[in-house]
Amino acid sequence: MNILITGTNGQLGLELKSLGNKFPNLKLFCTDRHSLNILNFEEVEQYVLKNKIDAIVNCAAYTDVNKAEEEFASADEVNHLAVKNLGLIAKKHQIKLIHLSTDYVFDGNSSIPYTETDATNPQNAYGISKLMGEKALLEINPKNSMIIRTSWLYSEFGNNFVKSILKLSKERESISVVYDQIGSPTYARDLALAILQIISEFENDGIQIYHYANKGQCSWFQFAEEIVKIANYNCDVLPITSEAYKTKVKRPKYSLMNTQNIQDAFNLEIPSWQDALEKCILKLKKAP
Repeated sequence: MNILITGTNGQLGLELKSLGNKFPNLKLFCTDRHSLNILNFEEVEQYVLKNKIDAIVNCAAYTDVNKAEEEFASADEVNHLAVKNLGLIAKKHQIKLIHLSTDYVFDGNSSIPYTETDATNPQNAYGISKLMGEKALLEINPKNSMIIRTSWLYSEFGNNFVKSILKLSKERESISVVYDQIGSPTYARDLALAILQIISEFENDGIQIYHYANKGQCSWFQFAEEIVKIANYNCDVLPITSEAYKTKVKRPKYSLMNTQNIQDAFNLEIPSWQDALEKCILKLKKAP
């Protein structure tokens, strides 16, 4: 099975690339914005036909939540217009498509985990652009396609919360972290494994939405506490409110997602966020 991976230089793309050799029946074609412009319909279509692509995993995304407020057009291009292109190509050539979306499509006013059918109501430009991408795909409704929403992604690759906390807690005696935003961290490697397991299995008439995050819940403060504890650094983690942490972007206070559907549909075992975090930090500490 020939699989086109877009956005290979991001956290999830790099995890997929690193896991490719564990799936000998899958051949991964790893691209980034320099090697394949997903905003160009003809270019993507030619690539797909030339390489006999059977499935697309779209990891390409504009993910800078702060910059998206000023650069909405750029966020819209990658998170919406490019997604529309991939959906149209998938439908035209009957190619499987997995597109990655986000918990930020929700407003955070819930008190129970969000299901796939709950009403969306993004509170910032990034969330709006991601929801527009989702809506474009739902409208095109290509066969054998799915949207996977995930949350609080981290890995040993790229810049992320785990790496930032490790760096700061090594350098400082104390750090302050928001305690009133609740969700679940997701180890990109676990998500990448799930995608590679699912991709040759799933078949559906139209598009399906699924939620994937590691099991359990925490606040950013609890997440940071666990990072410092696993790393065994001598740094105090102090809780602060969202109001005290000055940022122009409104983030959901609660974005925990219910992952039961994806577990049941594909018989997936999803690790707890604490176990996943420990694995990632051990890898980071072993890294040269």
